[in-house]
Amino acid sequence: MAIRVWISLFLCVFALLGSESYASESEDTQSKEFVVTLDHSNFSDFVGRHKFIVVEFYAPWCGHCKKLVPEYEKAAQILSQNDPPVVLAKVDASEEQNKVLASEFDIKGFPTLKILRYGGSVVQDYKGPREADGIVSYVKKQSGPASAEIKSSKDAEDFIDVNKIIIVGVFPEFSGEKFENFTAVAERLRADYDFGHTSDAKLLPRGDSSVSGPVVRLFKPFDELFVDFQEFDVDALAKLVEEATIPTVTVYNKDPNNHPFVVKFFNSQNAKAMLFVNFNNDLFDSFKSKYHEVAEHYKGNDISFLIGDVEASQGAFQYFGLKEDQTPLIIIQTNDGEKYLKPNVEPDHIASWVKDFKDGKAKPFKKSEPIPEVNSEPVKVLVADNFQDMVFNSGKNVLIEFYAPWCGHCKQLAPILDEVAVSFESDADVMIAKIDATANDIPQGTFEVQGYPTLYFKSASGKLLQHQGGRTKEDIIDFIQENRDKAAEQAPGKDEL
Repeated sequence: MAIRVWISLFLCVFALLGSESYASESEDTQSKEFVVTLDHSNFSDFVGRHKFIVVEFYAPWCGHCKKLVPEYEKAAQILSQNDPPVVLAKVDASEEQNKVLASEFDIKGFPTLKILRYGGSVVQDYKGPREADGIVSYVKKQSGPASAEIKSSKDAEDFIDVNKIIIVGVFPEFSGEKFENFTAVAERLRADYDFGHTSDAKLLPRGDSSVSGPVVRLFKPFDELFVDFQEFDVDALAKLVEEATIPTVTVYNKDPNNHPFVVKFFNSQNAKAMLFVNFNNDLFDSFKSKYHEVAEHYKGNDISFLIGDVEASQGAFQYFGLKEDQTPLIIIQTNDGEKYLKPNVEPDHIASWVKDFKDGKAKPFKKSEPIPEVNSEPVKVLVADNFQDMVFNSGKNVLIEFYAPWCGHCKQLAPILDEVAVSFESDADVMIAKIDATANDIPQGTFEVQGYPTLYFKSASGKLLQHQGGRTKEDIIDFIQENRDKAAEQAPGKDEL
């Protein structure tokens, strides 16, 4: 979830299933839905009959999904006229009957679009635009050949964008095992990168123009600008491409060309080191140089590096609970959710502090609101710094709401939780509590909070359950009563009474 929340803060049909279910050809096109509606009953059969299909997993209540509806429908209508036609479909993943499908495709947020190839045997993330023209352009490209042939200097000029990752295979002939393996890699990675092939290296910028191949030349807008590979094992070549497309230092500012590399940074399994500094700072060049030296030193050592402009990084500050007067600062986040902070860092201190982190000498940083001086309301306020004592060390049965201040559903639930708390005020064994999950770190690996509000119940004996039922006062009280540990029932010698 951290990656998904983090990225969102950094950046926030012709085919018919049958005449009885869909509009006939004679009906007015204006009233026809070109996006095909699928569910658990027809999904596998329908997808299985298509070499290429795009499927949107959505929820009717999702604002982003509602915004996508007209764009997706318009794109579906245009693509229905393509040669061959391309199908766009949708699945209501919030429907109980479709939740197995949503789980199968690892749907964690809405809307999520997937590209399904060869009857669903190959599944890739849709990574294109969300407006009609952009959807059409991206889908046409994805449904065509995985690698485009470059025949002329004009082809090369049009194809090789200096702001993007471009991968071109140079082959004396477009056949044989090496070319087929290159094509297989292009098919596997086509959702992330553009692939081309040519028989004439002289058409390409950068690098040796005399090579006749086979060679794979990767162009990139950072570091050494291009790299050549002569590895043609499919898995090995794919790994080399993935490694070469990670900048030594990822730059985050307001330039949209950097967005794909920021996403790649946060999708990495490495620990993530982030230096936030004002790019207009007089010492910026010194910070950039020293930071790049450190990144080079630890390259391939399970840590990735990003430098972010303070002006563009307000989402990061909100997420981590940072303040601008702490800048320039470095924060490192590990995959288990631990964070390490060095505020007001100087250029010459960067290397020694990162070494302290790698050597296990840096102390973890925890984001927390202040512990309330008075906590006398029926619903108790939790923060990161009192969570352990009030929840796990209290010996009580605790219902916890993880909420966000801007969440409409949380606001609707608030008076209901107040009523629930009042009903248990005379019961010393039960506590109703809430925590602002956007302003406080929560125990990693213990609670799975993928949306707001999320309710968990911790019994007095330590049993942990997520409440997924109704949210009326009666529903929540019944849930607590069914799962609580009653002191009288747990008391020693009960069987003797």
